[in-house]
Amino acid sequence: MRKIKDFYYQKAKQDKYPARSIYKLEEAQKKYHLLRRGDSVLDLGCCPGSWSLYASEIVGETGIVVGVDLQETAKIPRPGGAPIHWIIADIMAPELVLQVRKIRPAFKVLISDLAPKTTGNRWADHQQSLNLARQTLLMADTLLHEKGNFFCKAFQGEDFPAFVEEVQTRFEQVKVVKPKSSRTESREVFVMGLGFKKLKTLCEQDGQQPLAVD
Repeated sequence: MRKIKDFYYQKAKQDKYPARSIYKLEEAQKKYHLLRRGDSVLDLGCCPGSWSLYASEIVGETGIVVGVDLQETAKIPRPGGAPIHWIIADIMAPELVLQVRKIRPAFKVLISDLAPKTTGNRWADHQQSLNLARQTLLMADTLLHEKGNFFCKAFQGEDFPAFVEEVQTRFEQVKVVKPKSSRTESREVFVMGLGFKKLKTLCEQDGQQPLAVD
């Protein structure tokens, strides 16, 4: 475990990324092509910025990345990368959708490396992780384009299968991914949804604007 930790930590430093978490997204990208040139990307829990920087490189100058986190993140995109807009906000805040839509009304890809502050209580940490994951799914319902993609961290536990089923109702293809760069003792996995099935709400069918996530 220590060798793996050291390898990805050192690799991130060499590649000039702020955190080793970049390789979790990179592995999924190389295998499943979540991100494509010109895509718009919403990165929830973006601090310290590795995922946003990597997404910016992949989608290129014709794309756009919006990163959201409680902590300030102000990394400069690399040459040739998409512009990155940083928002300091709580993903549970009802006004976040309006903040995001001032930059971009909808996104092709939603990614999330959000994790709760762990307490050591496995059940409580699992529940808090699922609370965050379900909020990202609500954000996807509101902000993701038809056929869009979703990649979200969650802690495994007794209620995890139910969350996967929720994702399955919304996407054409769903996979649970355990990246090689995740520490072997960690309960974190990533739920990936490909091909978002945008379902119209009753208010949208009536020609009204949908409500913001609360």
